[in-house]
Amino acid sequence: MMRDPDKSIGNLIDKQNTAYLSSVDEQGFPNTKAMLAPRLREGIKTFYFTTNTSSRRTAHFRENPKACIYFCDRRFFRGVMLRGTVEVLEDPAAKELIWRDGDTLYYPGGVTDPDYCVLRFTAYDGRYYANFHSEDFQIGE
Repeated sequence: MMRDPDKSIGNLIDKQNTAYLSSVDEQGFPNTKAMLAPRLREGIKTFYFTTNTSSRRTAHFRENPKACIYFCDRRFFRGVMLRGTVEVLEDPAAKELIWRDGDTLYYPGGVTDPDYCVLRFTAYDGRYYANFHSEDFQIGE
């Protein structure tokens, strides 16, 4: 058993440049996409990602909020999958919260670009793998 899941999993997540985000498409199939690491995380429960409002992934989450994210430490062959839901946020406060200098490369209209939105992932539970062992865990409030 992990002694401190928030710390162990949080450390693994913070060292990754890539997150794998999965949505459910119109036919009920999972779709996975590599994403830049979350811009912000609150423990191991809430994660904020940038994306295009016009993206297929955003359309999936508007129809079905079920999701999972996966973080993998390839060097030590460890990983964590978190299951939960995604909300598509387009309000100015959410957009400003995770905006960074240089984002105009992706969103030329700046923080108010209509094709810029925020995906807020909220985890309910997860599965951690390390040292040839998997462990399920719940994520509290």
